[in-house]
Amino acid sequence: MIRRFNLKLFKDFFSSSAVGGFILLSCVVLSLLIANTSAGAGFENFLNKTVGWENGAVMLKLSILHWINDGLMAVFFLLVGLEIKREIVEGELSSFQKAALPVVAAFGGALLPAAIFYCINRNGPAAPGWGIPMATDIAFALAALSVLGKRVPASLKVFLAALAIVDDLIAILVIALFYSSGLHWGYLLMAATLLLLLFVFNKLKIENLWWYILPGILIWYLIHHSGIHATIAGVLVAMAIPVRKGRKGVPLEKLEHALTRPVNLIIVPLFALANTNIRFEPAMVSGIAEPLSIGIIIGLMIGKPAGILLSTKLAVRLKFGKLPHGAGWRHIAGLGMLAGIGFTMSIFISLLSFDVPQRIAQAKMAILIASVLSAMAGCLFLAAIKPKK
Repeated sequence: MIRRFNLKLFKDFFSSSAVGGFILLSCVVLSLLIANTSAGAGFENFLNKTVGWENGAVMLKLSILHWINDGLMAVFFLLVGLEIKREIVEGELSSFQKAALPVVAAFGGALLPAAIFYCINRNGPAAPGWGIPMATDIAFALAALSVLGKRVPASLKVFLAALAIVDDLIAILVIALFYSSGLHWGYLLMAATLLLLLFVFNKLKIENLWWYILPGILIWYLIHHSGIHATIAGVLVAMAIPVRKGRKGVPLEKLEHALTRPVNLIIVPLFALANTNIRFEPAMVSGIAEPLSIGIIIGLMIGKPAGILLSTKLAVRLKFGKLPHGAGWRHIAGLGMLAGIGFTMSIFISLLSFDVPQRIAQAKMAILIASVLSAMAGCLFLAAIKPKK
């Protein structure tokens, strides 16, 4: 019964991620259309409009774009954190043998693209963007894999989901360690105290979610003013949500089930709509040949699949893990290509890397090109593999 419930959770997660991928694609196209019509300037002014309130004690007057990128994306990271914790407790990351291969593959697929980007841009103004090609967009990648249906083994979908979850965790750590500045220790101390209180609630077996959500909102506020990117609050709060191995209907699973569809079908597409508004200009064509774009495109399209394939081969040869059931090395190579779809997280990191609008637009363009080509290459490559009898 427990296993059936967990399987249903994964199916809900996978199906909503796949559908969310198609909605995400629609929002990307819509955002590009708006940006390149007369409505573009009005849409940008709308996103820059400030909303909220502030007084002597509370400072929460932010632009709509800021609310999406720092507020709604914190909910996205909360879901990512819940998925990571569930997989560690009783899923694909619950034992060394299960976790080894996707963890090693995720690190290989993150480090090699970052190294490629840095080697190309180490002496240039784009050097801070080394984290851009590290991440995989789980919604787009699973959506692309779902198009292939039964042509790929089901175990490959689970492997991709586990890899992407670890990939997200790596991206979260990178953001926390390298893309935060001007730390305010007073806010951090208050946030840490509240977080410790949530773990005490967990230890006392308090399972009412409101005991975690309401302090979690305050933790988000404190981290937002601490200098660390506010989205990290989502992951930290997720780690405190109770989950009991072998029990169904625990708070973590309830919250994950409640958030999966809104995040995949609303929040992530809304992020894409707000952040893909790239206005195509003649200078962008020449910009593709610049180190920033080359680093992103080569990092995602070559670094990702090469890093995943090489690290997986090393792990299997050293007997750290074994390939997913029914999958061969060509499947891993094709999956690595799909992992080059870095869209949401890559754009997110590019926003943190640069403060020059032209450089951000150039990075977005390169991410868009690399993600589209990676999706096409991965799908065509996997579709050409004959299924095992």
